[in-house]
Amino acid sequence: LDEKPGYSGVPNTLYNNRKTVLLFGDAKATLQGLSAALSDACSAREGA
Repeated sequence: LDEKPGYSGVPNTLYNNRKTVLLFGDAKATLQGLSAALSDACSAREGA
């Protein structure tokens, strides 16, 4: 995470936005895990 402003000197407001979630790590593995968790949650909800 680079919290310093880029070459333009403009800070990235996404880092401090309350509606933003940062997911760290390998993108492929992170999204596969997130997808599996959502799928499991949906399956559990349908079975309830």
